[in-house]
Amino acid sequence: MTFQQFVKGLAIGILILVLLIAGLLAATGIIIKNGAEKAIQPIEDANNYLSTQVNNVLHPTPTVIPDPITILRDVRSLARLETVQYSMEKVITTEVGQGPLGFLFGDRLLFVAHGEVIAGIDLEKLGAENMWIENEVLMVRLPPSEIFVATLNNQLSYVYDRDTGILKRGDVTLESIARKAAEEEIAKAAVEDGILDTAEKNAESYLYRLLRQLGYPEVIFVDDQD
Repeated sequence: MTFQQFVKGLAIGILILVLLIAGLLAATGIIIKNGAEKAIQPIEDANNYLSTQVNNVLHPTPTVIPDPITILRDVRSLARLETVQYSMEKVITTEVGQGPLGFLFGDRLLFVAHGEVIAGIDLEKLGAENMWIENEVLMVRLPPSEIFVATLNNQLSYVYDRDTGILKRGDVTLESIARKAAEEEIAKAAVEDGILDTAEKNAESYLYRLLRQLGYPEVIFVDDQD
C-alpha cells in the first residue's frame, strides 16, 4: 500500500466516523427532546387542571336540582280563543332611600322588561242564550274580550343599571318588585293600546268564517247595548 492510498483510506474512515457521530448526536437530540416533552406534559396538564379548578371556584356554574316529586294542584278545561298577541318592551325603575342622602343609603335599579300579552275571548262563557236566529240570520253576542297572559320573557329581560349607596347593601327584593311591576305595566300598556278591541275584532272575524262554513247564511255580532 502506498502512502497516498493510506491517506485516502484514513480520510474515508474519518468521514464515516464523523457521519456516525453526527447521526448519534441527532438521535440523542431527538430522544432528549421527546423525553423533555414527556417530562413537561404532566406539568402542563397539572397547570391546566389547576386553572380549571380555580376558574370553577371564582366563576361557579349554578346547579339546578329539581325535586323528583311533582304535585298536581288543579286541572281545568279551557275553551279560550286566543286572537292577538303583543310583544312589548318597558323600562322600569325601582328605588329606595332616595333623597339628599341617596348617595349613602339609596338603592336604584333600572330594569328593561320584554314581555308578551295574549288576549282573546273565553268561549266557555258563550252560552245558548247568547246565540239566536232572527229572520234566518244568526245573532251572536260574544263575551267580553280579556287578557289571558301577561308575562315577561326572561331571556330578553335584564337589569340595565344598578346604583347602590356607599353605606347601603343592595336590596335583594328590588329586582322582584321591578319584574312584578313590569308585568302589570305591560298589561296596562297593551290595554291602552287597544289590545282588547283588536282581540274582539279578530274573534268576530274568525267565528264569522267558522259559522258560515257550518251552514249559517248570515251572521251578525251584537253587543250588550243592542
